[in-house]
Amino acid sequence: MRRALAGCVALSVGAAPLGTILLLRRMSLVGDAMAHAILPGAALGYLLFGLSLPAMAVGGLLAGLLVAALAGLVTRWTALREDASFAAFYLISLALGVLLISLRGSSVDLLHVLFGSVLALDDTALLLGAGIATVSVFALALVYRPLAVECYDPGFLRLMGRQGALAHGVFMLLLVLNLVGGFHALGTLMAVAFVVLPAAAARFWAKGLGPQMALAAAVALAGSVAGLVASFHRGIAPSAAITLSLGVLYALSLALGRHGSLLAHARHGA
Repeated sequence: MRRALAGCVALSVGAAPLGTILLLRRMSLVGDAMAHAILPGAALGYLLFGLSLPAMAVGGLLAGLLVAALAGLVTRWTALREDASFAAFYLISLALGVLLISLRGSSVDLLHVLFGSVLALDDTALLLGAGIATVSVFALALVYRPLAVECYDPGFLRLMGRQGALAHGVFMLLLVLNLVGGFHALGTLMAVAFVVLPAAAARFWAKGLGPQMALAAAVALAGSVAGLVASFHRGIAPSAAITLSLGVLYALSLALGRHGSLLAHARHGA
């Protein structure tokens, strides 16, 4: 349980702030697509080296970056929008990953890859998660200003030329890195929960980008603790318990938040 909590702390600090930018840029479905895009690389690493964390992490990272690059090229050179191109690659990646795992593994291995095993994190997985969180915090600080402006002016990064492309590339790299880290804890199907749900909940309580990032990390950590406690006492699958706990916090924020919630709209209407 302590190892699981440590892994969730790393995910909360690294992934949740990125989700705030994803939501403001209206790219939340891109995060889900990228979570599944890492599956073929992780499956290939498993196929060649077994359940080796370094091999699966490197494979997932390369696969995610490849899908991001391909989707960007499709968006640039065709009439297809970015979300549609990501959705297409997401379906292909998910099917290819499941196929690769089924060539050698069992249904237990498939469940491990799809749903993770947060209660079985070892030292290597914890060091990987902590390293990714550390890199994310410092790298996000470096590209924070252009990304923050781009959230409110979608054409800003394009006008910046190479600097804008670099900022976008760093952001996508950080997203893939955190999804690779979350993959070992929650699996490919639920790794995106730490990216989307805390950020969505934070939007109902704070307006500024910085406060939303901090609050998203706090929501992710609170949901992790609640999910792990429920999993321990009720025997629920930990990845599902954590995701549902984050979902409950999102639902409470949706109903009771200070900005744009159902309660706020009811007060404004009254």
